[in-house]
Amino acid sequence: MEKEDILNRLRNHRPKILGSEGFSKYAVLLPLIEKDGETHILFEVRSLELRRQPGEICFPGGRIDPQDADEESAAIRETIEELGIRKEDISEAFPLDYFISAFGMIIYPYAAFIKRPEHISPNPEEVGEIFTVPIHFFINNPPEVYRVNFKAEPEENFPLERIAGGGNYNWQTRSMDEHFYTYGNKVIWGLTARILSHYIQIMRQ
Repeated sequence: MEKEDILNRLRNHRPKILGSEGFSKYAVLLPLIEKDGETHILFEVRSLELRRQPGEICFPGGRIDPQDADEESAAIRETIEELGIRKEDISEAFPLDYFISAFGMIIYPYAAFIKRPEHISPNPEEVGEIFTVPIHFFINNPPEVYRVNFKAEPEENFPLERIAGGGNYNWQTRSMDEHFYTYGNKVIWGLTARILSHYIQIMRQ
């Protein structure tokens, strides 16, 4: 390959996260509503009829579809479908930090206000119930944080003899912090708690 061909390919390359084409991409909306003179965060409890994570607490969201214009559009579409509201009921959407989960997913979170919460009519196929929590609760009550450790286990036919150290190779272990918030009898954890914790950090700045 000629030098000019190499340079042209490098000039035309647009960097992205290596391997991201194989990742599942999701968009999530952290809904804010005005209630009793203060701002609340709205949560969903997933329907018990769902196959994945029934009964867990989450924000509206889901997989980004090819017809979605962008990540924000996907988050708004999912919110409309799950809360039974109109696009006009969602205002002032802002992106939060996106992140890559340990399970091959890229999550794009947004925060936005629901202007007319009285219009909310949750889709019973996806949402068992909704509830709200005032922001000041999370500002005044930091989450409990627990660590999950991941162990490297090469498959049976992995060619250990071809790497320095062989069977005694010192694999780098990974860990992940899990956040837990408890509000009354509601336990918020997992990706929802991570997004929530990040949002509250922004509010504290």
